[in-house]
Amino acid sequence: MTDSISSVLSQIRAYQSQLGQAARVAGDAPRGDAVAGLGGLQAPGQAAAVERPSFSQTLRGALEGVNAAQQRAGALAQAFERGEPGADLARVMVASQQSQVAFRATVEVRNRLVQAYQDVMNMPL
Repeated sequence: MTDSISSVLSQIRAYQSQLGQAARVAGDAPRGDAVAGLGGLQAPGQAAAVERPSFSQTLRGALEGVNAAQQRAGALAQAFERGEPGADLARVMVASQQSQVAFRATVEVRNRLVQAYQDVMNMPL
């Protein structure tokens, strides 16, 4: 259970880094704590303008990754059923297990988020 949560968290971090790399390629300002041109130093009283993906963007990226893994596993299974040479049983089973683990981890993260929301909503004012 803990491994699946760690896996989802590492996927989320990977998506965040991919978003940061895509922004740099697109010409956006670099993301991070360093202020460009100042060597990472800030004047006192100034807040760093750091663009980071929102929680919903990160979650959407993770869900799209799980969906892609499930589609890839389904396509491999269909290719195996058709008897295509590149789709052997081992690859089909590994892809199927990967998508299954990713889905279970996503469900567990969802359950934790719902529980956290319920805990916050039940807090006394």
